[in-house]
Amino acid sequence: MKHSISTLAALAALATSALASAATPEEAAKLKTELTPLGGEKTGNKDGSIPAWTGGYTTPIAGDKAGGRRGDPFKDEKPLYVVSGKNIDQYAALLSDGTKAMLKKYPDYRLDVYQTHRTAAAPQWVYDNTFKNATRAKMTADVVSGAFGGIPFPIPKTGAEVMWNHVLRWRGTSWQVPLNQYQLTADGKAVLTTAGVADEQMPYYFPESSLEQFSKTNEQWLIRLINSGPPIRAGEAIVGRNSIDASKDQAWVYLTGQRRVRKLPNPCCDTPTPSTAGVMSFDELSTWTGRTDRFDWKIVGKQELLIPYNGNKLLQPKTDAELLGKAYLNPDHVRWEKHRVWVVEATLRAGQRHQAPKSRYYCDEDTWNCVLGDRWDANGQLWKTLWSQTFVAPDLPGTVIGAFGYTDLISGTAFVGDLSTAKAAQYPLKPRYQDSVFTPDAMTGEGAR
Repeated sequence: MKHSISTLAALAALATSALASAATPEEAAKLKTELTPLGGEKTGNKDGSIPAWTGGYTTPIAGDKAGGRRGDPFKDEKPLYVVSGKNIDQYAALLSDGTKAMLKKYPDYRLDVYQTHRTAAAPQWVYDNTFKNATRAKMTADVVSGAFGGIPFPIPKTGAEVMWNHVLRWRGTSWQVPLNQYQLTADGKAVLTTAGVADEQMPYYFPESSLEQFSKTNEQWLIRLINSGPPIRAGEAIVGRNSIDASKDQAWVYLTGQRRVRKLPNPCCDTPTPSTAGVMSFDELSTWTGRTDRFDWKIVGKQELLIPYNGNKLLQPKTDAELLGKAYLNPDHVRWEKHRVWVVEATLRAGQRHQAPKSRYYCDEDTWNCVLGDRWDANGQLWKTLWSQTFVAPDLPGTVIGAFGYTDLISGTAFVGDLSTAKAAQYPLKPRYQDSVFTPDAMTGEGAR
């Protein structure tokens, strides 16, 4: 009986995904009129608190040095208002469930809300590919086909398509992330779990490639992380190769104590990821880096929401200690703005298992960065609230995710990942890496100590 139910559920999911059709030429034409080239609404809102999109932010930031630290283009702005536990009811319609829970649980937690800037931008070739994807990309059984070099579904019809827009969001072709990562304990201590350098590359966004050439491998994101600390983890490494068909994702780890490379059997979903010392799961990285076949996805709608945005302010302090609060980032260094987001709900698919059977994600209409997420546990309790900080990078150009993490609302613990605040280089763009960089053989030489 259980097997029959699971089979029927899988067939239903397959039928649903197969029915999701690409945009019509008439719909795609809106990407050149009333929508931005990546699919956001070009106009602002009625009261002007969300302005119209006029091309994004592409002006070099004063003081920026290529490959070095990044400045803040909005450093002279002051908050328009502050949201705290004392006035939460006044702004409830603009808050996610997780944000409300944080304001209620932590008296010192607050949102400093600034003027909204629609900084999203991308190269023209990304816009051109996005326009092509609108009418050629489709999903069948949770796998994307017909997409390359741009947002796959700029006019999404399903929740899964929104989440794939986040997974395949524009964030560059080849870049590096020097990082520190911390677990925040319930008693307020910050414990360094990882210090190292991540090299990342997206073959999906190789500008000289094509849909036909990309489709030969379908590998969309490559990453290699080499740990330099803490001392107990120095020399460890992980390599990942993620595919459009997530069932073909591969990852390997190098453990110094064993002096050998091991292939991870299940680099997905709620499996703890070695890149965070096992504190976060694979599908919590950058709010969501998972497989869509574990859940049924539903677009709840679009709404105006206060979200972390244009967070170059977070890159300005010289030490991590200035940023790490009890179970969250220091509100003095976090910028919130009002933006329109797609709200997508995930419900565990019949026959699947996951520690969080229900989740909700909030994805920016302009960049497709899912910057907030909430997860409920098997008892129906709001368990974790996930976040990602974005910053403006005119050299891409783009507005991309930097630091990310979560707060466990039940245990009071938290995690902060990919924090590059104290680093001499912050998301430097790199020349094309050789493919061999992202292999287990190369990792052995780089990680050994």
